[in-house]
Amino acid sequence: MPVIEHEAEIAASQEEVFALIGRVETFADYSDAIDTIVRLGERRYRWRLRVAGLPLSFEVEITEFTPPERFAWRSVGGVPNHGCYRLTPIEGGTRIHLTLAYSLPSRAIEKSVNLAAKPLLRKLSRDIIGRVEAQLQSNRNGRE
Repeated sequence: MPVIEHEAEIAASQEEVFALIGRVETFADYSDAIDTIVRLGERRYRWRLRVAGLPLSFEVEITEFTPPERFAWRSVGGVPNHGCYRLTPIEGGTRIHLTLAYSLPSRAIEKSVNLAAKPLLRKLSRDIIGRVEAQLQSNRNGRE
């Protein structure tokens, strides 16, 4: 199972960052690679995205929700995957560490996706983190 890790720093508190990352259904607003995210229940979501031109879908359930430090999931249908966000306080903000492991149905598809997956997931992570940071800045400006 390939594993992708990405780390970034954001100039906001753990609580502020977690409040946005914990709203899974809004991730579709953060990247063009995500077509839709539909809430299926309290801790379940259906994701539809496009990687290397291939449509992929999966259902996940939240396995750990520990504000403001950790948010983890695993798939329960579709593309097998699991991962977590870990948030750590640093001077001036928060370090976000994403770990994602996934498996695809065939070697040919996995090979194609693997070529695009790391750059795409880094871009997706940067998109999400950038838009989270922009949202936090907008929230701060609205309060001033």
